[in-house]
Amino acid sequence: MAVPSSLPAQQQSGALYRFRVETDVVLVNVVARDKNGDIVRGLKKEDFTVLEDGKPQRIASFDFEQAETQAVPQPAQAVLVSPRTTPTVPAVKPTDKLEFRDHRVIVLFLDLTSMQPEEIERAVQAGRKFVNQQMTPADMVAVMSLSTSLQVNQDLTSDHDLLNKALARLNPASSGGFDAGMTGDTEGTADSAQPFTPDDTEYNIFNTDRRLEALQSLAESLARIEQKKSVIYFSSGMDKTGIENQSQLRNAINRAVRSNVAIYPMDMRGLQAIIPGGEAQQASLRGTSPYSGASVRNAFDSNFSSQETLVTLAADTGGRAFLDSNDFNAVFKKVQEDTSAYYVLGYRSTNPARDGHFRKITVKTSAPNVKIEFRKGYYAPRDFAHSNKDDREQQLVDELSSELSSTDLDVFLSAAYFRLGEGRFYVPVSLVVPGSEIPFTQAGDKDKASLDIIGVVRDELNRPVGNVRDTVKLNLDESQQVRRKNVQYQAGFTLPPGKFHLKFVLRENQSGRLGSFETDVVIPDYKKEKVPIKLSSVVMGTQIQTAGKRKSDNVLAKDGAELIPNVLHVFSPGQHLYFYYEVYEPVKDTHATDKTKQIRLLTSIQFFQGKVKAFETPLVEAYQLSAPDRKAAVFQFDVPLSQLKPGLYTCQVTVIDDAAGTFAFPRLALLVKNEAAKPATAAGGE
Repeated sequence: MAVPSSLPAQQQSGALYRFRVETDVVLVNVVARDKNGDIVRGLKKEDFTVLEDGKPQRIASFDFEQAETQAVPQPAQAVLVSPRTTPTVPAVKPTDKLEFRDHRVIVLFLDLTSMQPEEIERAVQAGRKFVNQQMTPADMVAVMSLSTSLQVNQDLTSDHDLLNKALARLNPASSGGFDAGMTGDTEGTADSAQPFTPDDTEYNIFNTDRRLEALQSLAESLARIEQKKSVIYFSSGMDKTGIENQSQLRNAINRAVRSNVAIYPMDMRGLQAIIPGGEAQQASLRGTSPYSGASVRNAFDSNFSSQETLVTLAADTGGRAFLDSNDFNAVFKKVQEDTSAYYVLGYRSTNPARDGHFRKITVKTSAPNVKIEFRKGYYAPRDFAHSNKDDREQQLVDELSSELSSTDLDVFLSAAYFRLGEGRFYVPVSLVVPGSEIPFTQAGDKDKASLDIIGVVRDELNRPVGNVRDTVKLNLDESQQVRRKNVQYQAGFTLPPGKFHLKFVLRENQSGRLGSFETDVVIPDYKKEKVPIKLSSVVMGTQIQTAGKRKSDNVLAKDGAELIPNVLHVFSPGQHLYFYYEVYEPVKDTHATDKTKQIRLLTSIQFFQGKVKAFETPLVEAYQLSAPDRKAAVFQFDVPLSQLKPGLYTCQVTVIDDAAGTFAFPRLALLVKNEAAKPATAAGGE
């Protein structure tokens, strides 16, 4: 639920900031050959002309890479930055970019999820043959694999022993391989005596997206290396379901092109023979397909479909797909040929539009009798206004998994905890965005805007234990002056004791600015920890509103009213300051003669300016549990802020368990500002 608050925006102190630098330089690798197919060297920048969509471009950078020479010493191993999708793999120390000059950068990427055991064995053998027989001193090679996660099995190195060991570990026993899913139609499918044929379309969509995302992450990890990078993708095909996987395919290609990465897919199924009626180990087909030729046609269509995406990945990134061949080492020769000697042309596009459209690249040379090879184009960057629904959703997911928080949009967060039962706590989470940060649009007498919110709670093992995905549409009366207030969003989780990490990402959907906030929350384990008093968090707020359709565990919502926590602890003199906290399992008062007085808790709240006590609430005594089902004594205070002069205060909550002879003094800071503020009301839906 979103509510506007009258709190002023404040800057977060001590936070890490992300500095984003974008460049529009487009790199084009050009291989120049003479009529005999030999590399032509010695060409200059003036010998080339670059056109983008038919318009001349000024060449801003020019370089010639020649892998046969050894201009610099071999780089040390462990230079490949680990992808964002594998947090278990430690990131390595960056290496100077010049160390890769005049070297080939090759990544052997084995997609274990798409290959059967015998196909994995072929890929491993082909890789080891390349390392032992074809690899040159100019080659820097890494080994990566995709199974349950994306793994860096061996960082970039020229050490043959390390590469052989990494490939040997990728044996068929370590992976199961995944068959392509079937559709629900039994016609032309194997009769395996199963009662029905499951429809695995949704699974195939997810699995293909996962493979494409792995390629995208791999390209991102290679982006800082300026030279051309070659990824040899060992696979057994990739099925793309209509337009379902189109967005992720485009993202993977765009990332590869921007990172100057060429993908060379290798179909490890080799040369396939399509046999009418299926192979000997396959069960007989259902229906009339075996007799009409439809089964053979379907088999060819299925094979072509699984290879189509591989061809697209190769063609759009400047690589080449190797299909229907049992020569599994031809791909290595082609990679070495393409990267042995080439020119790198860089230019800044004269087209400023960030519309995501494809832009065709044409390179010409004035040198006579020279044939050139180059990438045919790229997709332009896409800003938020030109992003589709899938791209926008992926942006939120990427930001949520990012190691650094985005600060384009100011976001503030607070969390608390209240015990529900044995080993169960309710954790209310409050997020605040300054209204001045949200570009509202006028519609009549209303201000309209929307916020996308995504969040995750992870335990100490980095496992997600709670999540939020919501879109809040704000439709506020102009009289509320929302730009001078803040918008607050409420969420809640039920968690066990332990240490948890919270991260939330918010995006305003007018310009697409993002903001994120992350923090740790420690929930005490009262069974294991010895504490003087089992005390909940202390929540302060100025607003009590009608409770919406919140979780039944929300202890801040009672009798149709809900206390909205104040995140920034900034108040105005005209407001009321509400306190809420709970004490669990206080010691029974065995000396009490009155049976109604089972416990004896004393509590009050003091406000200090420096060492001077400015105000204190009357002492409150509790003799019974107000929430016996949770073994909790609940305390609520209403402090008129007119009793406090403007200034900074330290608020001390004193809680004494008189029967146990124990006490606790939690403290909080708060600011009473000078100007008066009008009370705010609810502003959003669930």
